[in-house]
Amino acid sequence: MPIAQLAGSETTNDSNKTFVFKDEGHTLGNALRCVISSYPDVLFCGYTVPHPAESKMHFRIQMKKGKAVDALKRGLDDLIKVCDVTMEKFNEEFDNFNEQATMSI
Repeated sequence: MPIAQLAGSETTNDSNKTFVFKDEGHTLGNALRCVISSYPDVLFCGYTVPHPAESKMHFRIQMKKGKAVDALKRGLDDLIKVCDVTMEKFNEEFDNFNEQATMSI
């Protein structure tokens, strides 16, 4: 998943950045926004998909303190953990369902 930083403006510094995710959209954007928005040091977190014909997502983070890139890295790591737990729980329940279905035959 290639990530680039959007060209700077007067509001861009280490604590306020917009990142561009290539080949990503609402699925990652909304999940990542939910995770990062929960951090106490984050002032604002949001994303946009500029146009449906473009396969990229702009992801903006504004921090009360700290670096935006650090919040992004932490958010991606935490989202991976959430996905891992979700897959584990799904697989457990799927196996339980299959065992019960086999027993009832």
